[in-house]
Amino acid sequence: MEVEATSLSGVYLLRPRVFGDERGFFYESWNADSFREAGLDLHFVQDNHSRSAQGILRGLHYQTAHTQGKLVRVTAGVVFDVAVDLRSDSPTLGNWVGVKLDSEKKEMLWVPPGFAHGFYVLSDYADFQYKCTDRYDPESEISLAWDDPNLAIDWPLINGAKPTLSPKDQQGLTFANAPRLS
Repeated sequence: MEVEATSLSGVYLLRPRVFGDERGFFYESWNADSFREAGLDLHFVQDNHSRSAQGILRGLHYQTAHTQGKLVRVTAGVVFDVAVDLRSDSPTLGNWVGVKLDSEKKEMLWVPPGFAHGFYVLSDYADFQYKCTDRYDPESEISLAWDDPNLAIDWPLINGAKPTLSPKDQQGLTFANAPRLS
């Protein structure tokens, strides 16, 4: 597996070894030993799978308790995936990184605890799967405003149209008003 550091400390783009021929392909999306050898000693407690239509934006989400690290990948379609640094002691607090993840390339993104996370669907639909290092805690979940001008995330919006958001995400907090993580 190839591990590429991003501009945010701790966030990595991962490229697994993919074996393919005329019958299809095979790759290990998770192997504790391989990840540990790559410097990522992770323990997951929950797997999630969502399907979203084109133009849907999910996020930017994080939890103030039971903070989650997430190993994310797209198994059908294409998304623009974003992590925002919310670590109060980080020199990159408030910075973001965005990568295009698609089912053809089979790349994954490791988003450690301390980051808000979200994605925007570029294809007709996308199946998004992710492993979490802690359980979902709805009482401590925060939604950060996707369009906060202070974050200035460069979302690749289709035809410049505003994304479709859940009611919770429509009420997202600005970065200035959002709790930080330690």
